[in-house]
Amino acid sequence: MSRHRTTEECINNAIRVGFVATALTLSACVPQGKYDAAAKDLQNARTAAQREHDDNLRSAADTATARAQIDHLNTSVEELRTLASECNNTLASAQANSRDMRVKMDGAVAENDQLRKELTRFGKNADSLLAEKGSLARALAEAKARLDELRKAQVAADARAALFKQLALKFQKMIDAGELKISLRNGRMVLELRNDVLFDSGHTVIKPQGKLALTKIAPVLRTILDRHFQVAGDTDNMPIVTSQFPSNWELSTRRAVEVVRFLIGQGMRPELLSAAGYGEFDPVSSNNDPEGRARNRRIEITLQPNIDELVSVPNAQ
Repeated sequence: MSRHRTTEECINNAIRVGFVATALTLSACVPQGKYDAAAKDLQNARTAAQREHDDNLRSAADTATARAQIDHLNTSVEELRTLASECNNTLASAQANSRDMRVKMDGAVAENDQLRKELTRFGKNADSLLAEKGSLARALAEAKARLDELRKAQVAADARAALFKQLALKFQKMIDAGELKISLRNGRMVLELRNDVLFDSGHTVIKPQGKLALTKIAPVLRTILDRHFQVAGDTDNMPIVTSQFPSNWELSTRRAVEVVRFLIGQGMRPELLSAAGYGEFDPVSSNNDPEGRARNRRIEITLQPNIDELVSVPNAQ
């Protein structure tokens, strides 16, 4: 029950006071002093009732305002509780994710350490493997390039060996008759004619037998297209001193020129021919005996190699 009386109670009290005053007035003769006292009490009761009524109105208004504020505060508290709950849930989820990431990171670090230990155990590590990979790649590229060169060289060598066999077959009769010899010297194919077949001693005029041999050789050489030929003259070490040939240089060179001119006359292209004289300085045998000196007196027709053929040619079978 409220500590203040209600308005209805105040009014009822005032009415009761009024009834008392009226009763006193209507009763038998009442002394004037009592009447005045009763009227004054009535007036005081009315004033007190009105003041209490006003106080109750003000108290009710303050109570409603307070209750509204309390309701607003209660609503704010509930909102803060909800927000706090959401923040706690988010924080818990973040902490769980952090723990999961830490576990995964620790696992990755442990796995990496294990791999490096394994590599070290086999005497390798990641850095050395990468360096070795680069070295192996470079070595492989160099090996491939070298292999390509060797393949090209082998193709050229095979072609020259085939040509050698082909010429050997075509000149087989001359080889069997001792007029011609075919050999490979320093990777070059050489047709060797003996001097006593081509020239008399100390002379540069081609003998009939020599012309016949060159007439057989020229048609075969003409079939070898785009190949240069060098005709070289060689002598033994016996010196020659004449007005025409002061040394074996002049004699060997003049004989090579005479053979070139004869081959041109047989239809060979002059731009593919050259002449050289080596005198006694390119022997194929010893000059200490007549047989060796005879082998050194010769004319050689050399097939000049192309640039891509400047490799060693295997001995033909």
